[in-house]
Amino acid sequence: MVINQSTVVGQTTAESVIEFPKNDIRDIRGVIISSMNVTNPGVVKGDITVISLNRKNAVVNYTVIQPQPPADMYKHVIIHYNNGVTEFNENWTSL
Repeated sequence: MVINQSTVVGQTTAESVIEFPKNDIRDIRGVIISSMNVTNPGVVKGDITVISLNRKNAVVNYTVIQPQPPADMYKHVIIHYNNGVTEFNENWTSL
């Protein structure tokens, strides 16, 4: 029996591209970034976690590391996304 591996690899690659939730990650990332300057970040973080789990079946967690002047002037955000198929981690930095 001869198996053409390019067919198997092509199918697997195509399936993984279809399953990658690019728009879901962009949406959640946008909400997280736009919520950096709210007055009650704990409530917003809880809402993002609950809504993403209920609507997208994805576990989303993020951590905001506040700047420590004068050594660090940048705000760092570590974003984690996992829907059971795709796991995505991002380090985002801003002034």
